[in-house]
Amino acid sequence: MWSTASSALHRLGLLGVLLVALTAGAEQELPVYPGAVHTRIGKDLVIAGEYYRLAYFTTDDSMEKVAGYFEKHWRGLGYPTVVEGDLREEAVVSALYTREGLQRGVVLRRHLGKTVGFSALRDLWVRAPRKEAPGLVKLEGTLFSQDITTRDDPGGSRSRSSLVKGTLDAVRQQVSEGLTRQGFALVRQTGGKLGGEERFTLEHARNGEQVVTTLSRVDGETTALLQMWLGSDRPDAVPNDEAVRQSRQAWEQQQKAAQSRPGSAP
Repeated sequence: MWSTASSALHRLGLLGVLLVALTAGAEQELPVYPGAVHTRIGKDLVIAGEYYRLAYFTTDDSMEKVAGYFEKHWRGLGYPTVVEGDLREEAVVSALYTREGLQRGVVLRRHLGKTVGFSALRDLWVRAPRKEAPGLVKLEGTLFSQDITTRDDPGGSRSRSSLVKGTLDAVRQQVSEGLTRQGFALVRQTGGKLGGEERFTLEHARNGEQVVTTLSRVDGETTALLQMWLGSDRPDAVPNDEAVRQSRQAWEQQQKAAQSRPGSAP
C-alpha cells in the first residue's frame, strides 16, 4: 500500500521522482528553504513529455517547521497550497502558480535525524516535442512504461522504466533481440541473486552509444525493467566506457573505409 506522501505525489503529477521543469521563457526558481544548501540533481529532464527540475537539501529543523515554512510562504503569496503527510516521517507541500502555469513542491522525509527535502518545479503548460527514444525497446506485454530524458545534448541520456508481463528470461530475450535489430551488440552481461532477488544487467554498444538494461523478477510472470541510453563515451559511474570507445572507433574506421572506395561521395 502506498504511503500518504507517495499517494500525494501521484495525485500532484510528480510521479514519485519529483523532478523540476523549465518554462518556455526565463529561468524559474526552485523552492528554497532558508539557511539550507540546495544541490541540483541532474540538469533539465523530460518525464512523460513534461519539463522538470529537481534539487535536494538537508536541515536540522523539524519536518513540521520546514513544511510550515513553505505552506505559510505560498499561502501568503495567494497560491492554492496542499499539505499532506503525517509531518513526522513524511510530508508533501505543493503550490500551483496558476498565472505562470507552474507547480512548485517539496517532498520531506526524516533520515539520520535530519529533514531531507526534495524541491521541484514542474511546467504545466509547455510539453516537450515527441520523439522516439534511441536504443530503448518497446516490449510486448508491457503493463506500465515511463520515460525520462535529460536535455544536455549531445551527452544526454534517456531512461525507461517498465513493468512487463513475462518471465525474466523471456523479457531478457525480447530486449536482446530488440537491441540487435537496432544494430547494438552485447558487450557485457551479469546476473544472479542480490538480496534474494534475481536480476540481470545487459550492456550493449553501437557507434559510440550504449544501452544499459537492468531486469529484475517481480514474480513468476512479471518482470521489472530499467533501461538507460547514453549518447556519450563518458558516462559517469557506468563501467562500459571502454567498450563504447572501441565501438565508436570501429564505426569511424568503417566510415573512412567507405569514403576511400572508388565512386564514393566526397
